[in-house]
Amino acid sequence: MTIEKLLQNNEGTIVDVRTPHEYQGGHVTGSINIPVSELHGRLDELKNFQQPLILCCASGGRSSMASHLLKQQGLNCVDAGSWLSLNHLQSKTVDIL
Repeated sequence: MTIEKLLQNNEGTIVDVRTPHEYQGGHVTGSINIPVSELHGRLDELKNFQQPLILCCASGGRSSMASHLLKQQGLNCVDAGSWLSLNHLQSKTVDIL
């Protein structure tokens, strides 16, 4: 399923893997901030979120790394790349509804 379809169907949980400082500067509405450096220590918390986890960061590098790590741990996740792109997709979804 595409990221756009996941957003349209209100499926999954958006997880922003940037630092808290970056997150405070702007983020996707409804997203949860868990920095990539904290993912391994917060696996139990992540397993409780609605899956798939929709991962984003500043440019796509950290979300790609996070996706790889979390898939190795058996979590269902997708790499959405930049939070700005994801924010744009989400705004288009809201316009459709």
